[in-house]
Amino acid sequence: MSDEHTPQAADTSQRGFLHRVVLMDGIAALFLLTLAGLWFAADALLLIFACVLFAVLLQALSGIVQRRLRVRSHTLSLALVVFLLFGLLGAGGWLMAPQLSEQAAHLAKVVPTSLEQVRAELERYPRLRSLLAEMPSTAQIGRQLAAMVPNAGLFFSGVLGALGNVAIILFAGIYFAAKPQLYIDGMVRLVPPHKRARAREVLAEIGATLSKWLLGKSLSMLVAGIMTSVGLALLGVPLALLLGIIAGLLDFIPYLGPLMAGVPALLIAFSSSPEQALYVLLLFGGIQLVQGYLVEPLIDQRTISIPPALTIAMQLMFGTVFGMAGVALATPMTAVLMVLVVMLYVQDVLGDRVKPPAQQTAEAKD
Repeated sequence: MSDEHTPQAADTSQRGFLHRVVLMDGIAALFLLTLAGLWFAADALLLIFACVLFAVLLQALSGIVQRRLRVRSHTLSLALVVFLLFGLLGAGGWLMAPQLSEQAAHLAKVVPTSLEQVRAELERYPRLRSLLAEMPSTAQIGRQLAAMVPNAGLFFSGVLGALGNVAIILFAGIYFAAKPQLYIDGMVRLVPPHKRARAREVLAEIGATLSKWLLGKSLSMLVAGIMTSVGLALLGVPLALLLGIIAGLLDFIPYLGPLMAGVPALLIAFSSSPEQALYVLLLFGGIQLVQGYLVEPLIDQRTISIPPALTIAMQLMFGTVFGMAGVALATPMTAVLMVLVVMLYVQDVLGDRVKPPAQQTAEAKD
């Protein structure tokens, strides 16, 4: 009689089968627990990602300071960058705080009034009355916006929570940027030894991609804010400075941000006259043309270019899962996913010689 038909062999085979079943069940349970942890800790993970983004920006700026000023110490260059950033923000806030506070209070009063004026103007046209009847009232819109504000945060909610998020991003970002190698080494130790060199390459490419994207986006936000403020001021629209700052900040969100920034400007202009609202609409259209066909292509040549359709799709996906914070961080998270897919799947698994986004842009520039 062969060994495979003996009771001992059958018992060994049964134990091996049970071991495989338990192992598969354990892996499935661990996977489900990981998904649940990611779901419930999504806000905290987004906040950590925002901290990493700020650290990458500080790293990129300190690298520029090291090269231009020939500073040998990374700590000294980072200290100079932090001092300059906080100094500029503090000086700008001290100089513009009274004007911005007054304009913000005025904006809170003007927007609801402008909404009522727009509704009253549109009700003059019979074809639009049925559409207006289905639209929410001004009070309902205000309640919906107020309900969205807590969900727009990363971890804490409310006004004080937003300040807490900013403080965490600032201080954690500085700590990450001060000793980045400490945290990189900690992540690499989680990878098997024979894969650690490749893990360092992937992390370095992610850092380079995010730094290039952040520098380009910062320049684009500055250009958008200046053009909006100057254009609205020339048109005689009230609150031009505040609306320009809002437009510059919302330009961080590609495609959706400029649309969101144009709404309050149009409402305020419409409160003066429909003609001025038309001029403001033309102004924002012109700014988007300049941004889309001149500024952003020039910036993308030196940074990275993400396909527009992919960006919008990821904004919808992350916005559905994570809310407004997911929409705001969708583009840099997409850049990270592109690097991971290209390097870990396309290159390592499929064997194709495809360059990551930042390297593709560098080759196109050359």
